[in-house]
Amino acid sequence: MLPRPGVYYFPWEVSAGHVPDGGTLRTFGRLSLYDTVHSRATLTVQHGSEQHQVLVCTKLVEPFQAQVGALYVVLGELDQQKDGTSVVKARVLTCVEGMNLPLLEQAIQEQRRYQQGRDGGS
Repeated sequence: MLPRPGVYYFPWEVSAGHVPDGGTLRTFGRLSLYDTVHSRATLTVQHGSEQHQVLVCTKLVEPFQAQVGALYVVLGELDQQKDGTSVVKARVLTCVEGMNLPLLEQAIQEQRRYQQGRDGGS
């Protein structure tokens, strides 16, 4: 059986706990830290006046050429840790440097409006 398709969540939604534990998701951010010893990456994004972080487990996508400061999109499952933090277990971690971030955010919002209209109309 194939895993469920990942729903796009904004990084600030992931860090605020709006994604169910075990839920498949897609999100994005700039790679600010990559710890090869623990197979952990930290993606960050600025939203308004706040900076949000998403922790990513990279065990399933290693080895990869980490480019600190580059924009990445991650697809994976959210795992709640014992200490209360959330970690995305990455199945795909892709560098998308050069992508228009405001346009991606707009596309995600349009996709959500479409889904709500489709689900509400049936």
